[in-house]
Amino acid sequence: MSTTSLPKVRASELVGRGWLNTGGRTITLADLRGKIVLLDFWTFCCINCLHVLDELRELEEQFRDVLVVVGVHSPKFEHEADPVALAAAVERYEVHHPVLDDPELVTWGSYTARAWPTLVVVDPEGYVVAQMAGEGHASAIAALVRELVGEHEAKGTLHRGDAPYVPPEPTSGTLRFPAKAVALPNGNLLVADAGHHSLAELAPDGETLVRRIGSGARGLVDGAADVARFSEPNGLCLVPEVLRATLGYDVLVADTVNHALRGVRLETGEVTTVAGTGEQFMVGGPENVLPDDGGPALAFDPAETYPARSVRLSSPWDVAWSEELGAFVVAMAGNHTLWAFEPGPESGTVRLLAGTMNEGLEDGPGGTAWFAQPSGLAPVLGSDADGSLWLADAETSALRLVTPAADGQVQVRTAVGQGLFDFGHRDGAADQALLQHPLGVAALSDGSAVVADTYNGALRRYDPASNEVTTLASGLAEPSDVVVQVGGDAVHLLVVESTAHRLTRIALPAGLAGEVLDGGAHRVARPATEIGAGSLRLEVPFVPAPGQKLDDRWGPSTSLRVSATPPELLLDGAGDGVELHRDLVINPEVTEGVLHVTAKAASCDLPPEDQPLGPDGEPEDFFPACHLAQQDWGVPVRVVDGGTSRLDLPLRG
Repeated sequence: MSTTSLPKVRASELVGRGWLNTGGRTITLADLRGKIVLLDFWTFCCINCLHVLDELRELEEQFRDVLVVVGVHSPKFEHEADPVALAAAVERYEVHHPVLDDPELVTWGSYTARAWPTLVVVDPEGYVVAQMAGEGHASAIAALVRELVGEHEAKGTLHRGDAPYVPPEPTSGTLRFPAKAVALPNGNLLVADAGHHSLAELAPDGETLVRRIGSGARGLVDGAADVARFSEPNGLCLVPEVLRATLGYDVLVADTVNHALRGVRLETGEVTTVAGTGEQFMVGGPENVLPDDGGPALAFDPAETYPARSVRLSSPWDVAWSEELGAFVVAMAGNHTLWAFEPGPESGTVRLLAGTMNEGLEDGPGGTAWFAQPSGLAPVLGSDADGSLWLADAETSALRLVTPAADGQVQVRTAVGQGLFDFGHRDGAADQALLQHPLGVAALSDGSAVVADTYNGALRRYDPASNEVTTLASGLAEPSDVVVQVGGDAVHLLVVESTAHRLTRIALPAGLAGEVLDGGAHRVARPATEIGAGSLRLEVPFVPAPGQKLDDRWGPSTSLRVSATPPELLLDGAGDGVELHRDLVINPEVTEGVLHVTAKAASCDLPPEDQPLGPDGEPEDFFPACHLAQQDWGVPVRVVDGGTSRLDLPLRG
């Protein structure tokens, strides 16, 4: 794909409330003329956006004198529009490039972005040359940058030099963006200190540092406490006492950005990787399972059980032990699923437990349920406990129940939550109550749940007996987990306040009732796309990157899934297919809704032109790398007279 063959479209100016990582300077496109500019439209709640931040780190280093990455923060949740919260997120996720704060989605709209994340490439002369949605585009961007460097060096329009990045002042303290915590048998607390890429063991006061497990450098390294490395660890779970000696570790850690589960021996601080390969599971990718014999990569079969070290994981966020399943349940935020990890002396096995890898709120059997960044787990307590787990489902702002069945499967039911686009701070009857991006949950002995309602800065309690939600505490700094501490007749909640970099102890109110608050309901502020009733042509453009072609070695190279909320919005066109286009039929009797579109495209590297050919006429000793682009869109639509009859959602084009 030659960039000179694309129509010349001038890039729109970067307009927003302000800038981060520039030392207070306002950046314009004119300031960046002569550089290749990559605009990353992101929001800090979105796991796919966080994946892209990790993908971009290597590109920024590789092309640091010619490529300038500019983050355009376009918030989904109300809390994400808070400039203080955004500044904390930029520091938390180690964003090392300028970030435009775009709370009103002005720049988002001028570039017609429709999904988080969206990437736009601007050439050194200020023209848009590529737009792509979703993750998995790093190789395509690298190929395009190399092509643009050659083209604009020849024209004399490329200017090499440093990017306009100015690092902020770092925070300091014992903890830095702590994520989760667990009480240890010796009375101390173990904290996943995500910002320090390590685990911090604290004394019972929740402040005094006893020791640190992990060197503090980002990485995936096993070994002694001062050698081992983590990358933004989150969930922690004590191994059942009867298994600790056999397994050789006492705590299981969801090592999120390493896409791995790690075992920690408390006596020595020794760290061992027990599940995952360190690479990210890409939905639909052929390389998600590593074969035992070193042969070609195997396709993932959700009905199978696999050796735990042979399967790629995707941003595991929390872990909890299930006695009924005889396994740890893993909240796999990165692909919207739950997995079961059955430990063993030789690492153990993993299997997909629930979720279709589509993002949304659908209850039912595990094999058909939909999740959206599941992020917190806790076993249900109380006299009526049946082995169920509470689940904080972050992107649907939901509290859900996962109940094991006799056949080793699970059933999923939503207790609180409306879906991907409805959130707020409202107490009362569970079917009307609203949360905002909860990341943690804990169980109380009376059968109720305490939710770390992260973006509302609150602790909320759901009582199954009354089927009501109340507020236990507010004014917290992004609470991400809760540890219940019982001493005599007193019950305290130890809250992980992530952006305050501390643990805070709160006494439960007498009677557990809490307050009843109504902070209002909110919906995602993206403007709806006006479409007409009847025929709607859906196009998902995809062009392989320079030096790549569509990869059909394991079957069709593309796939498209379409559904709607409410389902009645679509009279025809829902379901799965292999073409990246489809004719939909919109119901004239439904005035608004959301179109859910999932697209995937696999490509592989082309051989060099001078690659020798073998006897069969195929390139000799050439093993092409595979690349998978994927994205889920949730497009709010309004059905109106004169609305558009075509919807374009570029996957890469």
